Amino acid sequence: MTPQTDGVDHELIRAAAHIAATRCRGDNHTMAAAARARDGRIVTAVNAYHFTGGPCAELVLIGTAAAQGVYDLDTIVAVGDRDRGVVPPCGRCRQVLLDYFPALKVILGTNDGLRTVPVTDLLPESYIWANHQLDAEENTPLSTS
Repeated sequence: MTPQTDGVDHELIRAAAHIAATRCRGDNHTMAAAARARDGRIVTAVNAYHFTGGPCAELVLIGTAAAQGVYDLDTIVAVGDRDRGVVPPCGRCRQVLLDYFPALKVILGTNDGLRTVPVTDLLPESYIWANHQLDAEENTPLSTS
């Protein structure tokens, strides 16, 4: 794993940028995502755009990770094709990422450069799906908060 002197996983950004440059073609695939699992593995994916609203690269990545046996992601980043650089997740992706991986870190591109933030910072005071699910054994909410 590449050392992170500024708190940003540059190897992860390079992985997403490589996929965006080599696998994004035309209007169907315009974004790439890369995520690092807690064990250090990197998973990549591209979006599947469709006029009816296909899934973003971050959501495709969740399924790709699961297909590879990766269920515990640490950090994620999305990069646009045509050298658009790091792109923040949309609202839907923010909610899904929070629900699947509440401890996830997200790399963002800002006017001041790159930074890594907890996914919880992207949706302050948000609805947390897991807090409202019933425990199958006890038939009670998993959390009281």
